[in-house]
Amino acid sequence: MSTLQPTADAASAASIPAPAAPATPAVSAKTWIAVIGATLGAFMAVLNIQIVNASLADIQGAIGAGIDDGGWISTSYLIAEIVVIPLSGWLAQVFSIRIYLLTNATLFLVFSAACALAQDLPQMIMLRAVQGFSGGVLIPMAFTLIITLLPKTKQPIGLALFAISATFAPAIGPTIGGYLTENWGWQYIFYVNLVPGTLMIAMLWLSLEAKPMQLSLLREGDWPGIITMAIGLSALQTVLEEGNKDDWFGSPFIVKLSIVAAIALTAFLVIELTAKKPLLNLRLLVRRNFGFGILANFLLGIALYGSAFILPVYLSRIQGYNAEQIGMVLAWTGLPQLLLIPLVPRLMQRFDARIIIGIGFALFAASNFMNIYMTNDYATDQLFWPNVVRAVGQAFVFAPLSAVATAGIEPENAGSASGLFNMMRNLGGAIGIALLQTLLTKREQYHSNVLMQSVSVFEQATRTRLEQLTQYFINHGVLDRADAAHRAYVAIGHVVQKQAYILAFSDTFYLLGVALIVALIASLFLKKPGHVSAGGAH
Repeated sequence: MSTLQPTADAASAASIPAPAAPATPAVSAKTWIAVIGATLGAFMAVLNIQIVNASLADIQGAIGAGIDDGGWISTSYLIAEIVVIPLSGWLAQVFSIRIYLLTNATLFLVFSAACALAQDLPQMIMLRAVQGFSGGVLIPMAFTLIITLLPKTKQPIGLALFAISATFAPAIGPTIGGYLTENWGWQYIFYVNLVPGTLMIAMLWLSLEAKPMQLSLLREGDWPGIITMAIGLSALQTVLEEGNKDDWFGSPFIVKLSIVAAIALTAFLVIELTAKKPLLNLRLLVRRNFGFGILANFLLGIALYGSAFILPVYLSRIQGYNAEQIGMVLAWTGLPQLLLIPLVPRLMQRFDARIIIGIGFALFAASNFMNIYMTNDYATDQLFWPNVVRAVGQAFVFAPLSAVATAGIEPENAGSASGLFNMMRNLGGAIGIALLQTLLTKREQYHSNVLMQSVSVFEQATRTRLEQLTQYFINHGVLDRADAAHRAYVAIGHVVQKQAYILAFSDTFYLLGVALIVALIASLFLKKPGHVSAGGAH
């Protein structure tokens, strides 16, 4: 019997199944409700910027604001937003995620409705600043919840939801803004937030766990860092928004603000790198994937917000489109994304995320290069395919880039990572728009000078055209031939200027394409994230 015992033990041991690999923990419905509610808030916050920009002229007229001063309606929102984004991780620790998110979601709705009731420019600027401060919270907090509440295997789904706010919202914003303004009135661009906002608050109320506030953290806060960051970012954002209008460094105001921004942001960097408990852990930037991911995300911001800015300007200035017509053209940069973004998590399961990122950046760049040979009749039909290609590229980029860049970020660094990632995309957008405005002005002047050299009164073709136009004006009621000739010269000048602008717009798309090629190169330096278990993700 004794000789049979080992054999029986061996057989018994062989019959015991090998331990299974640890299963991915199931994500509760409550967690998904929290993530969806937070991403809905981020979507509304980003959408609001584009909706208001599409209707800015109507708002300015309604509250009696001049064209120059009316720009502060957008600038005040953007300044408050870019300041609060990096603060949100720390403030969420102080007040708890539940209280912080619910409070700011409620404030966002209240001040959205209040903006519709503004009577003059100072009121609107103040209300938009508070709206921007509360709306800016919703963007990084949604990102933070995704990378802290969801296991690694489910994060691509959450990041795809977030991509709808980051890339789909800027694309569809002008469409919604144009429709509401033309058919209902500009006030409805603020009222449109109320229904989805109420749903967002209900979802967050039901799903976020109550945790005690840690007000003692206020005493330990990195106040030198907070103050220098707020001053520096506010000054920088103002410089970027107002610089082109004020002739950049030809304006003493812009020069002074630039000096303030440079000093404050330099001090902020020094403080963050030497403080024991910094507001933002800037050392995350030396991690290869996060550092190159931030660079690619910054360049994505330039192209994302830059293209959302330059296309409406082109359609309005060159083609004479109203807000609703512009919205219908830009809809094709948004609608394909709505279909494609839900498929991206599945693609990330089957293919290396870096390949998807590369394809996305290549397509987005190609969509801009498709617009570098614009002509006088380059409008809806000609923009269709570039807009569709752009939509596909944007859909492929954001979720994989976010996943690769934040892979391996510890829970205690999630707030810093979220703040930096989202702040840099928004900062890229602000810098991109400022660059495009300046490039458009300078290149229009350049092309006008080149074209005017060809349109000389010594050329027979020019003299013939001037004579034809002079006769045209005489035949249409201009009695004085000298007046008719003057109008002919002015008409020729308008034609030259319009052609110069078209060439300048082509140059702006070339710049956006180059920025995206650089982003593609940066993405090539990303490493394939190491496998992180579901447990390790938390």
